[in-house]
Amino acid sequence: MARRYKRLVFADRQQIEAMYNSGMNEKELAEKIGVHIATIYRELERGKIVVADNVKYSADVAQRAIG
Repeated sequence: MARRYKRLVFADRQQIEAMYNSGMNEKELAEKIGVHIATIYRELERGKIVVADNVKYSADVAQRAIG
């Protein structure tokens, strides 16, 4: 059986931003977006920003990080 991988696009990152910043956890994000939880952890690290001592995720920051 062939594995199917999903590459995140900017629209996925915007969804992650809205859901994560509203309090959804990593497992729920992975299920909603349709990717492995490790993908979510890497993506959250890529787009991490700190705002007033709170860790948030920015789709724009993550998109710029990948080039």
